[in-house]
Amino acid sequence: MSRIFNFSAGPAMLPAEVLSRAGDEMLDWHGSGMSVMEMSHRGSEFIGIAAQAEKDLRELLAVPANYKVLFLAGGATLQFAQVPMNLLRGKGKADYVATGEWSKKAIKEAKSYCDVHIAATSEDRKFTYAPKQWHERPDAAYVHYCSNETIGGVEFHAAPKVEIPLVADASSHFLSRPIEISKFGLIYAGAQKNVGPAGMSIVIVRDDLIGQAAKGTPSVMDYKLQAEADSMLNTPPSYSIYIAALVFKWLKALGGLAEIERRNVAKSKLLYDYLDSTRFYSNPVAKEDRSRMNVPFTLPDAKLDEPFLKGAAERGMVQLKGHRSVGGMRASIYNAMPIEGLQRLVEYMREFEKRHG
Repeated sequence: MSRIFNFSAGPAMLPAEVLSRAGDEMLDWHGSGMSVMEMSHRGSEFIGIAAQAEKDLRELLAVPANYKVLFLAGGATLQFAQVPMNLLRGKGKADYVATGEWSKKAIKEAKSYCDVHIAATSEDRKFTYAPKQWHERPDAAYVHYCSNETIGGVEFHAAPKVEIPLVADASSHFLSRPIEISKFGLIYAGAQKNVGPAGMSIVIVRDDLIGQAAKGTPSVMDYKLQAEADSMLNTPPSYSIYIAALVFKWLKALGGLAEIERRNVAKSKLLYDYLDSTRFYSNPVAKEDRSRMNVPFTLPDAKLDEPFLKGAAERGMVQLKGHRSVGGMRASIYNAMPIEGLQRLVEYMREFEKRHG
């Protein structure tokens, strides 16, 4: 059975080695006679899986001891509400940076809970760059930004320096490179890009920021209560945690985040170098802010989009259609995408240009 190159923005490709091991363990995990899907989250087998997952994630990211690691249900979008519920701490105001569709959604949600100030925006250039000058309020509870805009393909390659707690939605580049956790008050990510199946989010939050959830916050959305319960205040997304644990092991076996970053740089360079060499395709993002994970590009005529997608599918490449809000194409090249996928894509793009250019 041959595997295709899946350029989906999420749910996305998972490492073949991880899927193979999960398949081997589907009916009987380590002689337990059960699938992980069937295990009680209170049983010793699953508690061991979850504890190892947290241990490996902490090692991969060098998470300091004064940060909690949570595996939660609801995906990253739920965090748009959960962050202000937990981090406002009675201050009533928070600052946000607007760099595209996902940060706009976070801003809209936050306005239901507090006074929102836009500390920086790239709307003046249609969200095609990462603003460097932020104007956050010193009395705001935190400043939130999307560190990689999946739809627009804009990435912050370094954490901005701020004087108030920094919160990042890192969903689409989480675990794609090393990051210094201590620069953040909280960082969160949906699992379905680089970590595992859809339905789970990972939250890494500094101890001193939790414990003052707003009145009316549901128990399962209170970070402190979840931390005290080891993310098992209720039944967690157990199978997603199990697959994530296998992905963490896979990353460690490769050589950790420094090695996966090296691979991701090589993959994205292959595609961007070609895009820069031709006038047939174009990428709108400022070069210094281009995402390594999500590469949008357009053809000279939208009428060519369908033939391009059809030809790509015939060559074993799918999910290259851009998001409906921006059109064009988008190649999402997360950790599990091998460089062979980029080589095939660039080869096809050259071929298509020769026929239609």
